[in-house]
Amino acid sequence: MSSNRDLTKTSRFISLILRHKPETIGITLDAHGWADADALISGIAKTRKFDRAMLEEIVRTDEKKRYAFNADKTKIRANQGHSIPVDVGLLKKTPPDVLYHGTGEKYVSAINETGLISKSRLYVHLSPDVKTAKKVGSRHGRPVVYTVDCQRMAADGHVFYLSANGVWLTKSVPSAYLSPLDV
Repeated sequence: MSSNRDLTKTSRFISLILRHKPETIGITLDAHGWADADALISGIAKTRKFDRAMLEEIVRTDEKKRYAFNADKTKIRANQGHSIPVDVGLLKKTPPDVLYHGTGEKYVSAINETGLISKSRLYVHLSPDVKTAKKVGSRHGRPVVYTVDCQRMAADGHVFYLSANGVWLTKSVPSAYLSPLDV
C-alpha cells in the first residue's frame, strides 16, 4: 500500500478532479456530480500508481468525509465544495442558532465589508463548532473565527443546507449576521 503522504497528495488530486476540473484526467461528471469510479481510477493511474484499493482507502479514511460512493461503488463524487455547477441533492435544513466560519486574518477587512461570499465555490461553508472553524481558518494563515447568527438569517429567509459530511452551506452571509470571536 502507498504511504499516507502519497494518499494525501492523491486525495487532494481527487478533490481537484471531482470538485473543480474533471477534464484534468479526461472524465466528466453527471448532473449530480457523479463520476465513473473506474474512469477516475484509470485517469489517475496514467500519472501515478493508483488502483481501486487506494481509492477505497482514501474514501474510507478521509477525516472530512469529502467523497461518497454510490451503493455498488461504480460511481464516486465529492460531497460538497464544487466550483462547477452540480446538484449533489443537498437537503434544506433548519440550522442551529449559531454556526462558525473560519478564515485567515488577511481576509477580515473584506469580510467585515461584504460578508461571506462563495467566490469560486457554489456555497459558503460553515462549521458546527469553533474547533473546526479554527482549523479551517489556520489553512489561511493566522485564524479568525466568526460567529454566524443563523437563527436571524433563517428568520430573514436565508436558506441553509447540510452536506453529507456535516458541513453547513448557504449562498452568502451578509456582514450584519457576523461577529468575530476571540480564539
